[in-house]
Amino acid sequence: MKRLGAALRALLRHPLEVAVCTILVALVAVTFSQVVFRYVLQASLSWSEELARFLLMWLAALSTAYAMKTGAHFALHFVVDRTPPAMRRLIGSAVALAAAAFLAVFAWQSLRFAIEVHDMEAPATRMSMAIPYSSAFVGSTLTLYYVLVNWRRELRGQEE
Repeated sequence: MKRLGAALRALLRHPLEVAVCTILVALVAVTFSQVVFRYVLQASLSWSEELARFLLMWLAALSTAYAMKTGAHFALHFVVDRTPPAMRRLIGSAVALAAAAFLAVFAWQSLRFAIEVHDMEAPATRMSMAIPYSSAFVGSTLTLYYVLVNWRRELRGQEE
């Protein structure tokens, strides 16, 4: 019982990772179900392709935030690494501020769009289109948070 409690606490400490893994498992299950129904049972599911697309939108948005959290995002260090340390901090700050500005505008615009389409329904799943489109808002907001966390850590000279 103690192991279960420890495992549950570990999962609760990493909600982003749990969400990404859950969405990935759901995406695989929906896609596999569609293949089985189409090729084995000769009966396509009407909702599976749409749901898989929506899950993929959420997976991409949250994976972007996860990549920023872990430092696995694409970066061009070969030029910056050749500059003096003071210049590196300046360049890092400029990049962080530019990314933060872009993400703030993107989050605001994606929130506006998700609110605008809240009364539209997806044809197959009948869910509000605000659900899949809000993935852009959630993903960009989380990514913005991790950009700021990483920038703060960089300014303090802390390693991950």
